[in-house]
Amino acid sequence: MVRAALDVLDEGGLEAVSTRAVAARLGVRMNTVLWHVKSKARLRELLADAILADVDLRDLPDGWRDRAAELVRRLRGALLAHRDGAAAVTGTYAAEPATLRYAEALVDALLAGGVDDRRAAWAAWSLTYLVLGLVQEEQAAGGAGELGPAVVPDVHPALHQALPHLGPGAFAERLDFAVELVLGSLA
Repeated sequence: MVRAALDVLDEGGLEAVSTRAVAARLGVRMNTVLWHVKSKARLRELLADAILADVDLRDLPDGWRDRAAELVRRLRGALLAHRDGAAAVTGTYAAEPATLRYAEALVDALLAGGVDDRRAAWAAWSLTYLVLGLVQEEQAAGGAGELGPAVVPDVHPALHQALPHLGPGAFAERLDFAVELVLGSLA
């Protein structure tokens, strides 16, 4: 059922994902899908967890900062592997196996660096939401307009000065920069 939901997501985007669409994909009645997942919100939680299941936790670097940064990069990759992957995960609260497995690995990396448990938990949330937001922007960039024409030098002088660095691109570099800021603040 979740595989069918992923297929619907990849083919039609998040707007296309519904219990009705999953039922059609499986060739069953919608009631059958609802019997298993109970609601569209629950379907979204399972979909989010399936996306996070694609985060490979093998062969991670030994150093805590490198490990945390690599986990975040791998999360980005898992989100990008699915059309609207970040949007599908955003807004869910999936306390499901793959989601918990990823969160455990990220918090463990931070704790291994001597970060206290509150800061480790909050930094893990911050890094995760940072990735979700950046990937949502990245996945929407294909249809988004350019910022340049909207920035008027006399009205937005600071934005105009920084404009070469605000365009839709260099997403991996922007993520690495932001992750380094967060991890650097914890050291």
